[in-house]
Amino acid sequence: MLASVYNPAISFLFPWSLSPKHGLFSSWKQFSGTGLFLYDNANKLTKRRGPRPIPMAFGSNTDEAEVGVLLGERLYLGMDFGTSGARFALIDKRGTIHAEGKREYPHFMSEEKVDWARSWKATLFSLLEDIPSHLRKLVASISIDGTSATTLIVDSNTGEPLWRPLLYNESCPDALPTVKSIAPPNHTVCSGSSTLCKLVSWWENDDSNKKSALLLHQADWLLWLLHGKLGVSDYNNALKVTSLGSTLAIKLLSTTRIEDARFGVYSHRLDDKWLVGGASNTGGAVLRQIFTDEQLVKLSEQINPMEASLLDYYPLQTIGERFPVADPNMAPRLDPRPESEVKFLHGILESIARIEAKAYSLLKDLGATQVDEVFTAGGGAKNEKWTKIRERVLGLPVSRATQTEAAYGAALLALRGTDEK
Repeated sequence: MLASVYNPAISFLFPWSLSPKHGLFSSWKQFSGTGLFLYDNANKLTKRRGPRPIPMAFGSNTDEAEVGVLLGERLYLGMDFGTSGARFALIDKRGTIHAEGKREYPHFMSEEKVDWARSWKATLFSLLEDIPSHLRKLVASISIDGTSATTLIVDSNTGEPLWRPLLYNESCPDALPTVKSIAPPNHTVCSGSSTLCKLVSWWENDDSNKKSALLLHQADWLLWLLHGKLGVSDYNNALKVTSLGSTLAIKLLSTTRIEDARFGVYSHRLDDKWLVGGASNTGGAVLRQIFTDEQLVKLSEQINPMEASLLDYYPLQTIGERFPVADPNMAPRLDPRPESEVKFLHGILESIARIEAKAYSLLKDLGATQVDEVFTAGGGAKNEKWTKIRERVLGLPVSRATQTEAAYGAALLALRGTDEK
């Protein structure tokens, strides 16, 4: 999910440092003890005491020296709030990166559980502080993306959470009977992890006053901390392509919206088109269970990607698959294992490519636009032999995305939003 805020008057948003209170600003001195490396008014790098952020990279897409900002130029900020941490990317109208960085979430605890709302809030303002001050004042708009179906129920008067955040991967099966009684057959809300199931579960089990309750997604709530307007949202979502990371996640740009809970297929609106996709439980995490990074590199070098593997596997970490096969009882299949580790790895890589091909075939059968080119992000995109295997199996050109971070996609949407104003 993604939400954004547009600032037509640039000087309004970042003339001073942000306060961790929504809609308010404070003097620069508030951050004097935060321990960050920041530019002072003379554009000199100064050190603050305290914990250091994860290092940031400043410069263009080609890792050159820091790119200068033209007089009167505006910049566009994208922020990606993932599962374990958050990133930002600051770009100009040409898509050149002027600053980027990341932070791991601090684990604030409340009643022996992680206080995610507090962690996200702290990370948001830490990332904003990480932006060099001479660039901060040039930000024209911000887009924030978060994990889909991560839900907050807040007080509509104060914006404060009435309940702990319900995370993207949490399931509320107790709400399914109610939801299925009102939803169309096979709709994506008919899944225990859907936002509607989470809302219904809270509604039926919490005794608090519900008159002032307001449902927000993670990105909406984070942006409320900046603009102070509750109930503002955005139909766009973070730009993602096929991701070969820990799992195999697919996003297909389609002219047709596809929703089918049987296979975990859903659509995110992107202007006048749809990002249709789903996520398999296969992927790089299975490889990491079997091989080290060094082994993956050395064994991959010995694979002939033009030669088909006769091994037929279904690599899974644990029992259960969701897309393109919906089978919660599916067991991992990695037999027979040949004596050659090269052949074994080849078989796994090719089997994952076949699963990817089956996923695109399923999306087409469900009515999505025919795929004609694949761009890939994630660790698997770096393996050239695997890329050639996928090209052969898919019968399509496969290339690594120029920018693989969701924060960059969010920054592009921030730019797009100002173009439409």
